[in-house]
This record gives sequence, structure tokens and C-alpha cells, in this order.
Amino acid sequence: MAKVVQEVTDWEWPNHTYLLDGTTLLAYIKQGTKEPIWFKHPLKRFSTAGRKFKELKTNPFGEVKTESTVVKVQGSKGNTYEVDTEAKTCTCSGFQFRGRCKHLEEVLK
Repeated sequence: MAKVVQEVTDWEWPNHTYLLDGTTLLAYIKQGTKEPIWFKHPLKRFSTAGRKFKELKTNPFGEVKTESTVVKVQGSKGNTYEVDTEAKTCTCSGFQFRGRCKHLEEVLK
């Protein structure tokens, strides 16, 4: 389950608002702005050590898609691709070129 936290650490750097799925950082909003910055590849193990946060009740990120819809598959040449079962997309070059691929077809069977 994704949650929205705002950093409240007292230090010299700006405190941003973060969208976390467990310890995975999905996106953030820079302090003083309203536009979310989404990570193409979410950052695993986001460290909160030495920092303070408060959980927000509102969600400024809009619709949140967590990794629960993303399945990692191994291609025939050993490459790892991400298939999104909800959006019906794949990160392989075949899907990017043709809009379909065997990875997506296999996962959706």
C-alpha cells in the first residue's frame, strides 16, 4: 500500500513530499512545487535514517500505480523485462516497436 510522507527534518536542505510503497520510492514533489516527479525505475530501499517524516492524509500524486501490477520476466537472451498487467505494457524492445510481445502474452495467459 502506497503512502505519502512529507519530510520535516530540520536541516539546511529543502524538505520534499515522497510517495512510498514500503521502502520503495515511487515519486516525489519538490518543496514549493506541485508537480510530481515519477521514477521510471522506482528506487528500492529508500533510506529514512536520520530523517523525520509525517504521513499526509491527502494524496497530491493523483492515481497511484504500485508495483503490484508489474511482473518481472526473463527474456530468451537473459534480459529482464517488466510487464505491467494492468496497463498491458512491456519494457522489451519488441513491445516498444510493435506494441505487442511474447512476454506480455505469456503473463496474461
